[in-house]
Amino acid sequence: MSERDQIRQRKMDELRAQLDATGADGEGEARSAGHSEPVHVESIEQFEELVAGGETVLVDFYADWCGPCKMLEPIVADVAAETDAVVAKVDVDAHQQLAQQYNVRGVPTMYLFAGGEPVEQMVGVRQKEQLVSLIGQYA
Repeated sequence: MSERDQIRQRKMDELRAQLDATGADGEGEARSAGHSEPVHVESIEQFEELVAGGETVLVDFYADWCGPCKMLEPIVADVAAETDAVVAKVDVDAHQQLAQQYNVRGVPTMYLFAGGEPVEQMVGVRQKEQLVSLIGQYA
């Protein structure tokens, strides 16, 4: 089993455990209980686990000092609440290595991952409808 498969399996086990802990009956309930808010990435390992999980993941690379990032924050929160995608937030100041790895040259920059691979990159503020539509293409 490859390292990526091991990570995916571990993530699936964690999600199943979370589902059991919430007592949710259906997948939709589990999703809303588990990912109704953006996940603030605390480490490279956590980022890799989120992306490798095989789900659709919207990653918002942001900075606290960035005005447009602050404008995007409630939009990203709404997308997390209204879609099946995992929404992750990466502080580029705290995680410069990740920002460099994904060629983040300006903030906000968003990446959409599907099946563990980056499929879209967006720079600048986007409207909720545009993000929801884009996620729907890969979900």
